[in-house]
Amino acid sequence: MKHSQLLIDSLIHPKKLAAYRLLPIGKVIQYTFLLITIVTVFSFGRFTAGISVDTFDMNSINGITEYIEDIKWLLYPVTFIMLFVFTTMLIFTQIALYALAGLFILKVMKRRGEYRHIWRTTTFAMTWAVLLSMLSDYLTINSTIISVFSLLLTVTLLIVAFIKYPKQPIAK
Repeated sequence: MKHSQLLIDSLIHPKKLAAYRLLPIGKVIQYTFLLITIVTVFSFGRFTAGISVDTFDMNSINGITEYIEDIKWLLYPVTFIMLFVFTTMLIFTQIALYALAGLFILKVMKRRGEYRHIWRTTTFAMTWAVLLSMLSDYLTINSTIISVFSLLLTVTLLIVAFIKYPKQPIAK
């Protein structure tokens, strides 16, 4: 299955997310790193557009601006790597926490599933939240409201996907 199809299905077809729990973990990790790369490139673009010598221009300190100009060739690659590492940690932590919450939701819904299945489903359910957080600076809405909305959206998509999970057998 292509990553573009996974992205489209994650955005448009939330009921298919339950079927993706059976994908190999390698494909899911590749998709996760695709999202991380998109966010990192977007953030790095915002960083490079926002940094300039004027940002560091202080009336009495010309040495800082000269220093920044001298190391600018080093600043960009290091910044990109640090953005990638921190974004990776953040997104993997979010997936793990949402999957943990999903485990409890799955038990309440009396559906069968293991943490690994929920983790895979959560990865695809988070697509909207990741894209919203990436674009939140361009919206006039408070970032706290965007975060709460992203949380509710991800949990809602998980619940929609969990409906397609098999039911637990009735104990006799």
